[in-house]
Amino acid sequence: MKKVYTLFICMAFLLLGTQSFAETRLTFATGGTSGVYFPLGGAIAQVISSHSNGKFNITVQASGASGENMRLIEGKDVDIAIAQNDIAHAAFRGMPPFKERLSNARAIARLYPEYLHIVASKESKIQTINDFKDHKISVGARGSGNELNCRQIFNLFGLTYKNIKPIFLPYSETADQFKDRQVDAFVFTIGTPNPAIQDITTSREVRFIPLQGSVVDEISEKYKYLVKDAIPANTYKGQTESIPTLSVQALLIANKDMPEDDVYMLTKLLFENIPEIAKAHNKAAEITLKQAKDGVTIPLHPGALRYYKEKGLN
Repeated sequence: MKKVYTLFICMAFLLLGTQSFAETRLTFATGGTSGVYFPLGGAIAQVISSHSNGKFNITVQASGASGENMRLIEGKDVDIAIAQNDIAHAAFRGMPPFKERLSNARAIARLYPEYLHIVASKESKIQTINDFKDHKISVGARGSGNELNCRQIFNLFGLTYKNIKPIFLPYSETADQFKDRQVDAFVFTIGTPNPAIQDITTSREVRFIPLQGSVVDEISEKYKYLVKDAIPANTYKGQTESIPTLSVQALLIANKDMPEDDVYMLTKLLFENIPEIAKAHNKAAEITLKQAKDGVTIPLHPGALRYYKEKGLN
């Protein structure tokens, strides 16, 4: 009887310990299903969960991307998310388009650059961004990071929502309407290659509009997050030359109340398994420890900071 009782106690502790260890369930807000955030987030979640020895069970959630993700983090509706660095900066400080401070977010890592893709139908008369006037332009979902970037650059080109015809659509719906000739041009702030643009270029000829010159210098000076960059040549069908543009950075963020040890482990598992994540989504190949803090202007989570200090990253 004593042996049976002892065995029962041991099994109870074993089960309790296993249950406790496996109950760290995290919700990960990403973006629309046709963008980069959703599939990349899925790859990150799957690899981290599988290498955590049962510590993490991460559920990926589609969302309206950066702006919505900052609100979800603020309301503690999700645990981790992806957001553009400029949107995170604005939200943390209560700057437009946010009406109040959203101060619960903490940075884990910079993931990769997101390029502004400005694309017009080759059938249209649009040769430069100045030609957007009186045309139907998809600017992204209302309140998204994509839309904020549009308003930032449009302003310095003398464009407003009064002299263009703004269409507020996420990526997949934009692609559908562009192919149906319901949209003349669009602006996507997104990593490359973008599946929606790849889909478009298989059925329609497009013109990639460059962003360059003194106005672009003014934009990058005014908005420190918008860096002069270029979409590499041959990223898309028919795009044989690099396209001068601007870029922001995609950040992995967490709620400030996540335990330090949990975020430390997340950060460690992310950087130790980049090659495996990259097999599932090629954007992960652009995640590097050396650039982990690039473009980060909101506070780092103490768990991530501890990992970087261990690695000698200043």
